Amino acid sequence: MIGRALLAVVIAVLAAIGLWSVVPVEGEPRAAWMTPALLAVLALALWSVRRVAALDGRRFYGTLTAALFGLWVASFWEVGVTLYEVPRVLLPAPSFVLRMLVDRWDVLAGDFVQTVLKAVVVGWALGCALGFGVGVAIDRAPFLQRGLLPLASLTSTVPLVAVAPIAVMWFGFEWPSKAAVVVLMTFFPMLVSTLAGLQAAGRLERELMQTYAASYGRTLLDLRLPAAMPFIFGALKVNATLALIGAIVAEFFGSPTVGLGFRISTEAAKMNMALVWSAIVVAAVTGSIAYALLVQLERKVAFWHPSVRATA
Repeated sequence: MIGRALLAVVIAVLAAIGLWSVVPVEGEPRAAWMTPALLAVLALALWSVRRVAALDGRRFYGTLTAALFGLWVASFWEVGVTLYEVPRVLLPAPSFVLRMLVDRWDVLAGDFVQTVLKAVVVGWALGCALGFGVGVAIDRAPFLQRGLLPLASLTSTVPLVAVAPIAVMWFGFEWPSKAAVVVLMTFFPMLVSTLAGLQAAGRLERELMQTYAASYGRTLLDLRLPAAMPFIFGALKVNATLALIGAIVAEFFGSPTVGLGFRISTEAAKMNMALVWSAIVVAAVTGSIAYALLVQLERKVAFWHPSVRATA
């Protein structure tokens, strides 16, 4: 299996190199046979990805499949915009975006600190902690469910474009207003997941804790919270991406002259799409890394759970 997968990758790469070596530079005519050849190389690329994805037994193969697929996407993106002379204002080539990312790294680093390390991290932590705390309180005192849960669900229906300007008016143009928007976005998913997770413990196990005269706190720590870990980590992972989106969108409605959302909005107005795509790449990579770190943490914390063992 490994040998066949490696052979498929080698054949696809050699075919791609052969085609890309004859791609005309800007201004030169495009031969009629290049489009069918590009489609043929695309078919070989998909074949190679399927061969690698068929390998099982190790998580390494899953990571390798994702990396291979990403490299093929970037490669065909580069060749496609070059071959068909797509204007940079519509879709810049990955090489141009990467060059802009390197040249303007100091600017993007400041945007990263403002948006991610301040607004996203603080808002995500506060929103998840608040949702978890309210979820435990509702579980402990069921009568709160009638009053708090409808209000909590109401927060999830508030449009982001409506609450972001209000947050700016209340907390100012700096990162606290964006963190407030993130708190509002991440609160309800964590609340719902916490409530569902606390109900995941089996009835027999809970009755056994009662026979031991275990208090609510002891039952919560020893039984119900461990059973809720997959639900809580699911909310943490979802909220990691929601927080990033919320902070970036909130910066569209008012921010200092720094931030990923500010950079995207201002540079798009200037038609500097390469820098816009560079900011998007920073946001996408940040979200992917955060998600991957939470997945690894979940495997360490809830390694015993069947949902985690199934993906190990």
